[in-house]
Amino acid sequence: MTAVSAVPAANGATPYLTIRDAAGAIDFYQRAFGAKVELRLDAPDGVMHAELNVGGAKFMLTEERSNCGALSPLSLNGSPITVVIYVPDVDATVKAAEGAGAKVEMPVADQFWGDRMGVIADPYGHKWMVSTHKEDVSESQLKERLAKMFAEGQPH
Repeated sequence: MTAVSAVPAANGATPYLTIRDAAGAIDFYQRAFGAKVELRLDAPDGVMHAELNVGGAKFMLTEERSNCGALSPLSLNGSPITVVIYVPDVDATVKAAEGAGAKVEMPVADQFWGDRMGVIADPYGHKWMVSTHKEDVSESQLKERLAKMFAEGQPH
């Protein structure tokens, strides 16, 4: 049997978050997710640009600046985007995030696609799907499990 990596290799797009109180958010992400700051450039009115890393995946952020059209979810009354991060221990990470001020929107549970996952909202309005990969699932298994979930009337 092949070993499953709890944190799959990062790939794809790099999220760029606009945040009211970006300095506070950086502190939150360090406490909640164990984020490492790779670069931080400050301006007189707050964080101009920062690059953080969680589990090998990078994301960037900046301070909300309404004069430039850069609005945070707090100004927009929410965000339609959820950022996905993989961590070695989702249960511990979600607990740490909650302790740091996040709201749990979906409790951690095993998912049909092979991840153990939960969803949190951070104090700055961004949603995070926090996952630990537990099992590689084939496409046919995914379809079987999905059909079973719908047949059982489970929420999705």
